[in-house]
Amino acid sequence: MPKSYLIDMDGVIVRGSELIPGADEFIRRLHARNIKFLILTNNPIYTPRDLHHRLQRIGIEVTPDHLYTSALATASFLRAQIPNATCFAIGESGLTEALHDAGFILTDHEPDYVVLGETNAYSYGHITQAVRLIKNGSRFIATNPDVAGPSESGLVPACGAVAALIQAATGVAPYFIGKPNPLMMRSALRFLDEHSENAVMVGDNMLTDVRVGIESGLETVLVLTGMTTREMVEQFPYRPTRIVESVAELEMGD
Repeated sequence: MPKSYLIDMDGVIVRGSELIPGADEFIRRLHARNIKFLILTNNPIYTPRDLHHRLQRIGIEVTPDHLYTSALATASFLRAQIPNATCFAIGESGLTEALHDAGFILTDHEPDYVVLGETNAYSYGHITQAVRLIKNGSRFIATNPDVAGPSESGLVPACGAVAALIQAATGVAPYFIGKPNPLMMRSALRFLDEHSENAVMVGDNMLTDVRVGIESGLETVLVLTGMTTREMVEQFPYRPTRIVESVAELEMGD
């Protein structure tokens, strides 16, 4: 059986809002061979429907079911921990919709969890509220550990940076769900109805994509269209299964 693919989005399929050359043909080859795949992102801001629209506009043929975010992984994890729990969430629709769809009630009254995601405009008031709720006993969850991310106007603080602020104020460390936590991979594999032995992780980041693939028992492919150069690989104590210039070079079964 052909292996299934878990594919990082930023740096592999797109760079910012632009298509990485050959990524559209790679996705078409997956469809042509009826190979199961998910496009993964640590970014919890957007819903799968939002991401589907964004990718469709630049020629990527996917459905919302081909997209899996750290927000979905977070909702899946929390549902397994305390079904129908209450949450105070800081984030955009990608996070709040995932929590609602998983059956959670969003409230600021003694919630079971404070769930930190990402937003285009962090509110000092919401951060202060989160600090007070955590100090009063709410469990602290964060969607992803990324400390910064790209935007149209340049680098912006991301979930990990705001989580560090809240941790400094409360003395409570968050539990991060997104990559490189293998929990995100196991959640994605369950969503895809696949086993790790029959899956390939494709990414551009040695610290997150390759590491989480190795720790989850997947074959790993590093592409050089994102943040990692071939020379940088030598700095790490682990190596990907394969290194290719881009997904345009990837042939299923090679």
